[in-house]
Amino acid sequence: MSSFSRSSPAADPRGADQPTAAAATPTSAPVPSRSLKKLFSLLGFLLPYKWRLVWALVALGVAASTVLLIGQGLKHVIDEGFSAQNAATLDSTLFALCGMLLVLGASTYLRYYLMTWIGQRFVADVRRAVFDHLLLLSPGFYERTRTGEVISRLTNDTAAIENVVGGVFSFALRNLVLLIGGLVMMFVTSVKLSVLVVCVIPLVMAPIVLLGRRVRKLSREATDRVADASAYVDETLHEVRTVQAYVHEAVDRASFARYAEAIFHVGERKARIQGALIAAVIVLAFGAIGGILWVGGRDVIQGLLSPGALSAFVFYAIIVANASAAVSEMYGELMRAAGSSERLSELLETKPEVAEPVRPVRIADVADVKTAAVQTSTKVRPNSGHILLDDVTFHYPSRPDTPALAHFTCEIAPGEVVALVGPSGAGKTTVFQMLLRFYDPQSGSVNLNGVDIRQAAIEDVRRHIALVSQDPVIFAASVADNVRYGNLDASDAEVRAACDAAYATEFIETLPNGFDTYLGERGVRLSGGQRQRVAIARAFLADRSVLLLDEATSALDAESERMVQLAMDKLMQGRTTLIIAHRLATVKSADRLIVMDQGRIVSSGTHNELVVEAGLYARLASLQFAT
Repeated sequence: MSSFSRSSPAADPRGADQPTAAAATPTSAPVPSRSLKKLFSLLGFLLPYKWRLVWALVALGVAASTVLLIGQGLKHVIDEGFSAQNAATLDSTLFALCGMLLVLGASTYLRYYLMTWIGQRFVADVRRAVFDHLLLLSPGFYERTRTGEVISRLTNDTAAIENVVGGVFSFALRNLVLLIGGLVMMFVTSVKLSVLVVCVIPLVMAPIVLLGRRVRKLSREATDRVADASAYVDETLHEVRTVQAYVHEAVDRASFARYAEAIFHVGERKARIQGALIAAVIVLAFGAIGGILWVGGRDVIQGLLSPGALSAFVFYAIIVANASAAVSEMYGELMRAAGSSERLSELLETKPEVAEPVRPVRIADVADVKTAAVQTSTKVRPNSGHILLDDVTFHYPSRPDTPALAHFTCEIAPGEVVALVGPSGAGKTTVFQMLLRFYDPQSGSVNLNGVDIRQAAIEDVRRHIALVSQDPVIFAASVADNVRYGNLDASDAEVRAACDAAYATEFIETLPNGFDTYLGERGVRLSGGQRQRVAIARAFLADRSVLLLDEATSALDAESERMVQLAMDKLMQGRTTLIIAHRLATVKSADRLIVMDQGRIVSSGTHNELVVEAGLYARLASLQFAT
């Protein structure tokens, strides 16, 4: 290709281009099983509402029974009313039929309302369960899986299951009851004609079995293609500034067109097969009714069957035919929901790579712990963190042959300010990943306040740590909500105090609505320095004992850097602080600098000590301070 595209389209067998499986996430790769096991496993979410479901089934049974009784009323009207010319019988029978219609209407309303309510409640519970589980998965999962794919599963797939539980299931069950009840009443009315109908049933069911599997496979493929398109749209719109800056719109239009065409072609194939399924059932069913009418009509002429019985039999035969057609149509929807349930189950069955301990150990706060490594006059906070990484070796799953950290040992005293320096890829960010327990080391241990963090609750570990990253995360909410993210119970006064400490109040008060100003998606209404100070205010309000600063000033202009540096200096006071820095000028005053290369510590000390050593740090410093 002459132009860059994020998708990897491949030729469709029909000649149209469509995205390949490589463009999808790894989670969409497995071939679905041909069973409803996954769908039934999700039905456990219905257990809390079993009594509503029971009443819905009772209403369904009443409605179906009433329809079947109408056939007997029809027989009575014809034989005892019309044929016998008995007006009284005709009146009473028709009055009874009106009563049945009222019962049918009331029970149908109750069934529809209860099943719809259950469907809405079911999908809400499934969505909550999936979202709750997604929050437990470690960052490694999201490094392998496209966000748009996950969002598609959370929305489109749950909607498909809701359609089945709230409507299709009820409708299909109703028609199944009518199908069985209609067959029973047909045998009661005429055994001879019923045997003929039973002989036709295999012809009606054959298309369901043969074509239903293909419909299910195409349903799964359709949801996969929609997920691919959703992921592409999510990525493109989030980075729309880059798209427009590089005049990449035409390429993205063409790429999305291929995704849209792929969805269309799958849907078109599915519609063709599902249409053939429905048409085959209808033609066979009503063709059979025509043949039965011919046989039954001759029995009436010969006096072997009454006109009312034939009318009732035809009534039941039509019910059976309609029910068969409806069941076949609903079978396709059920297969689609089965495909969606497999995708949701894959998410729910994904195990977090970082597991909670069975009996978590509480991380106790450390009171006034100091070591000789602390070279600061600032009073250490009572709950300041003592950190020890002991012989840690870690490989990222995507790079199993290259250690990100190799036999890494480092102890950081409470209140100490330590900077991690070194070339890109040295393992500095991995140290932060270990401390936050986004990953666990393959060997060695990470300890906080004397506790191996693998033995502590993940939430307990992270409640001791505040993070200010190079690209601060600002949510689509107000300034106050973004700052309060670090402490949801904080008052307005505490939010303002945190912003004051972060030197953020001065620009916040110039915003249209002050602290209530909506910041837009990813904080687009703020400059880089302003976003950074909001993030620092969030860390102030969180009031954690360990502070991680990841290149917090690297992308700022001189004036913004000065303000952010002042805020960070205040934030670091009394806290154990780890700083990742490529700009050495920002960490010259740290208590200790740890120089890393290829996942190992090559040297450590103060700035002056390391410059004298004439090692890696001295070379980096000479390049940056040469002017």
